[in-house]
Amino acid sequence: MLEKRFNELYNRASQNYYPVFSDFLNLEEQSVLAKSYLPCVLYGGYEGAERVVAGFGDNVCEQDFPIRCVEIKPVNKKFADKLSHRDFLGGLMNLGIKRELLGDIIIFENSAYLFCLDKISNYIKDNLSRVRHTTVEVNEVDAPPVKAVEPKGAEEMVIASLRVDVAVCQVYNLSRNECAKLFETDKVFINSRKLESRSYQLKEGDMVSVRGYGRFQFVSVVRKTKKDRLVAEMIIYR
Repeated sequence: MLEKRFNELYNRASQNYYPVFSDFLNLEEQSVLAKSYLPCVLYGGYEGAERVVAGFGDNVCEQDFPIRCVEIKPVNKKFADKLSHRDFLGGLMNLGIKRELLGDIIIFENSAYLFCLDKISNYIKDNLSRVRHTTVEVNEVDAPPVKAVEPKGAEEMVIASLRVDVAVCQVYNLSRNECAKLFETDKVFINSRKLESRSYQLKEGDMVSVRGYGRFQFVSVVRKTKKDRLVAEMIIYR
């Protein structure tokens, strides 16, 4: 059904000569789209977004995407609860909003910056007034603060090999058993594709997404240690 939907969007854009957009896609849906090899542009409102919209058609650019960013912040920060991603998402779900209409939720200084489809942004602004026990206000903004979305600077890490499971263990300080469970439950993606083998060898620029932990990008091998281990440069997205 999902493959059929992607083909319908692509054909509509091709036949009518105007861009057509999907709802927000999670990693599993992006993986299905990638395997279809349909030409499209993926964008989630900012560079490096995990949840993205697929744009079909010629010359689709970021400005064409029907995405808005809204800031959700406590009215009185002094007396506000400590709010998490789950709290903000729960508040939105309580409004009856479907998850596919919502993109990433970025938490910064006890406020949330939500990317959503433009057709739902006014509804959120008019109806979301509480998150947990905290009264909030919602306003549309051009973008989150730069510090909220910029990745942590590149880090150098010593790894035994470029196998993706070795890198995941090192980045997130996991045991082999913990790491194995992530692969067994299909929670690891490479460049938005579901990983077929944990022995995959990382290539420069690969983006690794691990559900429940975050993402990191393999930049390059900087050098080798005296014990012939690799010193790899990684960009960690917290």
